[in-house]
Amino acid sequence: MAVLTRPREGAMIGGVCAGLGERFGLSANVVRLLFVLSCLLPGPQFIIYIALWVIMPRR
Repeated sequence: MAVLTRPREGAMIGGVCAGLGERFGLSANVVRLLFVLSCLLPGPQFIIYIALWVIMPRR
């Protein structure tokens, strides 16, 4: 099982979606699409993204 890290390659902004995609066996584009769709709903999506950006180590 892959460790939750932010990859240096394939990252668009912070690499959070690419790292989550690798960890859970999904395409980074699928995770990005799910994130954008979740932004249509109220909630702390951007705060969670920034927190993961800070917490997840770079590979």
